[in-house]
Amino acid sequence: GYLQVYDHRRERAGYVLASQVRGTALAPDEAPALLAVLRFVRDTPGAEALGIAYAAAYLKAAPADAITAEPFDALASLAERLAQRASVRQLNGKASDALAAHLELARSYGVQFASFEVDGAVRLCYDGDAYRRVFALPGSAEQRARAALALTRHDCIAPDLAPLARIQLDTWRAEVLDRLDAAQWQQLSAPLKNRVRLRRAGVWSAIAFERSRQGDAIAAAAAAQRAIGDLAAIDKNELADGDGIAYTDAALRVGAARWAALPAPASTVEVSTVTAGRAAARSKPTIITAPGQPGETCALLVDATHGADAPLAKRCSYGVIWAASASTRADGRAVALAAQPLAGWRELWVFRREGANNAWSVAVLPPAASNPELGYVEFAGWVPGSDKLLLAREARIDGRYQRSFEVANVTTLNTEKQARAPAQLALFDKWQDPAWKRSTVMLR
Repeated sequence: GYLQVYDHRRERAGYVLASQVRGTALAPDEAPALLAVLRFVRDTPGAEALGIAYAAAYLKAAPADAITAEPFDALASLAERLAQRASVRQLNGKASDALAAHLELARSYGVQFASFEVDGAVRLCYDGDAYRRVFALPGSAEQRARAALALTRHDCIAPDLAPLARIQLDTWRAEVLDRLDAAQWQQLSAPLKNRVRLRRAGVWSAIAFERSRQGDAIAAAAAAQRAIGDLAAIDKNELADGDGIAYTDAALRVGAARWAALPAPASTVEVSTVTAGRAAARSKPTIITAPGQPGETCALLVDATHGADAPLAKRCSYGVIWAASASTRADGRAVALAAQPLAGWRELWVFRREGANNAWSVAVLPPAASNPELGYVEFAGWVPGSDKLLLAREARIDGRYQRSFEVANVTTLNTEKQARAPAQLALFDKWQDPAWKRSTVMLR
């Protein structure tokens, strides 16, 4: 009643009960039965290791000309689910010996995982080799869409990736998402179309930020328009139960980079080191940009008597300074400016004139103060005849999404009132800036 077995990885022999194993000769006539079991196991939680073994057995038994994208789609789905299960347990500190054995078995069949440190725990991601093979074999539009979504996940990008490598990766991700032709696109279900659009929106918003950092405003505007278009094309009535989080995530990424789609106003110019001392005269303070240290861009606050060679205030960043976002208060004593240091993260710089000597200072308002992941804060308007500023914030903090509309004091930058909807604040409802209301994605 026992079978003698040998473990080549451990170089160790032993015995197992014959009733606990299923033998196969890996003959071509057994391939249909193996595929049938694989189809059943691929959707069974906890059976990922068994499914990977059946996928390997089918690929060994089936004739080469009979293999389609289906077994690779199933194999990749099983590997991805196994990695997600392992990541959740490790993030929660509940890793088990059985799970480690399943991962070891998957690796013995050539399934590879990448690991990243997230908040002191390890996140595992499938490397996607089987998903790449889906595009090279005959398969359905749904299989290709699933492969594109799996290969372009935001949470499986190495956090320490160099900027140039990140640009190349995001460009490749955009190409993968565009591999579905028009005929295949029409074959997708409405929820799956939504998922692809949401992923495209997130990827193209990152590309818009990266192209802006490279100084290519035209390419950045085109990328931002694609991101905004994909977000606007979402059919909310066809969002699946689990897609609400993905929708908010995509909106955060698009909202952070939306200024790339808007042209800079005529009063905002970029000056070089050669022309830095010749800023045009202005009646009220405004913002111009100039190069700083290598890789830096500086925001210079200038007016009729203070040019770029002696600005009223100056602040530099290695990110992107959205000069088109500059807004000066009616009395000229405050200026709001959007700056984006990272893809998916946008701050608000507030230039203000204060104190007995009327000196200018710069304060930075972040989207959130506690362990933020994604987010942006926006200038939403000035309240005439007062020191009040209207703000709108949206951020993801510890996996939870927060959105608020606020009335803040320009002098202290403390929030005096806040609400979850602009109509709940009288000042916000009355004095919100029309340009902000027209272009923001926060009112989606």
